[in-house]
Amino acid sequence: MADDYVRRTAITRLEVTDEQRDLLEETISEWKRGCQLATDMAWGKYNAKSDVQPLAYDDVREHTDLGSQHAILATHQAAQAITGCIERKAKDKKVSKPTFTAPTVKYDTRTMTVFDDDTVSLSTTESRVRCDLALPDADDGYQRQYLGSDNWSVTESTLTARNGGYFLHIGFRRPKTDTERNTAEDGTVLGVDLGIENLAVTSTASFFSGRELTHDLHEFEKVRAGLQQTGTRSAHRTLERSSGRELRYVRDVLHRASNAIVSEALGYECDVIAFEDLTNIRDRTGASWGHKWAFRTLYEQVEYKAEAEGISVKQVGSAYTSKRCAECGFTADENRPTRTDFRCVKCESEANADYNAAKNIGMRYVRRGQQSSQRTGDSQLALKSGTVTPSGGFTAYPDGFEAEFMDKPHPQNAEGV
Repeated sequence: MADDYVRRTAITRLEVTDEQRDLLEETISEWKRGCQLATDMAWGKYNAKSDVQPLAYDDVREHTDLGSQHAILATHQAAQAITGCIERKAKDKKVSKPTFTAPTVKYDTRTMTVFDDDTVSLSTTESRVRCDLALPDADDGYQRQYLGSDNWSVTESTLTARNGGYFLHIGFRRPKTDTERNTAEDGTVLGVDLGIENLAVTSTASFFSGRELTHDLHEFEKVRAGLQQTGTRSAHRTLERSSGRELRYVRDVLHRASNAIVSEALGYECDVIAFEDLTNIRDRTGASWGHKWAFRTLYEQVEYKAEAEGISVKQVGSAYTSKRCAECGFTADENRPTRTDFRCVKCESEANADYNAAKNIGMRYVRRGQQSSQRTGDSQLALKSGTVTPSGGFTAYPDGFEAEFMDKPHPQNAEGV
């Protein structure tokens, strides 16, 4: 089962010859055609891999130059895309039949082999190509902890063409240790709220500003729109360079934010980091597409960094977390007089709105543990000045932590999240 494994991805550029480049380009082109063909056949009929594969496999083989295993993978990719549309439609989202335009192609252990000499063999529409992995000179490059390791094995990977180069996103997995598999879901929980004004806010009152990121994302989007409207070859090249700079900048911002969140969890000895469900975060926050991608990337970075420290990362339902008072449980639209302020009209507690939401998110995960028959319900939420349980029990930290009004127990705190 997937839950029995820890998964990682190592991104590595490939060094290719002109002949290999042509073969990879042709394979990417045929992959997109195969996925589209399978989708066209299954759309409105099937979405399970076990149904799409027998329906579309023969046609994909006949009408594309994909090998047999890549034809199978293309039907699976179509099934996955259709399933995603069905899930979005169930949430009252407008959906249309998927189209495959991204310059990518999937590989598995039958179509790709990674060798100990830092080369990789990839199936193409013709013969296999064997390319060098452009790895960092330093032996401690992050890819090295997976490549050649007896603990990690290669799984499904993705080849992507970008900015004139080819990048292999190599998937790795290893079985969870007994400790990881049996890590108690109970323990101390750090709640995290994501947003526009503040990229992230924790239940321990750490704020990671999103203003600079928001400004720069908007600037990037304006430049991108202008270049796309120009439509010249020169504008296209400029767009590629701009996109590369944007990606590097945003990833650096998210890298620093994810490090800070994990450090916060370690500093408060947390066992779990709880985020809100990211599924509809764009609608809830009014985020741009760039923000939605940034939220997802931040979550993934925190996930793998936290897991390396033995900290679980979870998502919980986001309904009403922004309008519910973390002190007394009263929920109302009127509790949010402004985007940044929270003022409970019932108990009159006041707080930063994102901070209030972070505590609601963390406490919702704590309460979920109490409702499980397989857990003891001993979880507690980490705050700046101490920890609090669902029943309102508050334990202050040792000297050196400054208490806040919103961190203090409230007589109506047990009304529920």
